[in-house]
Amino acid sequence: MNISEIKKHYTKGKKIRLISMDDVQAPPLGTQGTVTGVDDIGTIMVDWDNGSKLGVVLGEDICKKIK
Repeated sequence: MNISEIKKHYTKGKKIRLISMDDVQAPPLGTQGTVTGVDDIGTIMVDWDNGSKLGVVLGEDICKKIK
């Protein structure tokens, strides 16, 4: 998915669920969050429901859009 497609698919306010993230600071798997935007390199910026703000990098991390 290119950056333009990511920005169209993960728009501000969409809810997502974390499926996989290989990062020691990652929220627990299954955590839900709200997309706040997509930056210029395609990182999905997320306000996670547990208070984390760690971004999702598609291709390395996996999330699922739920709304």
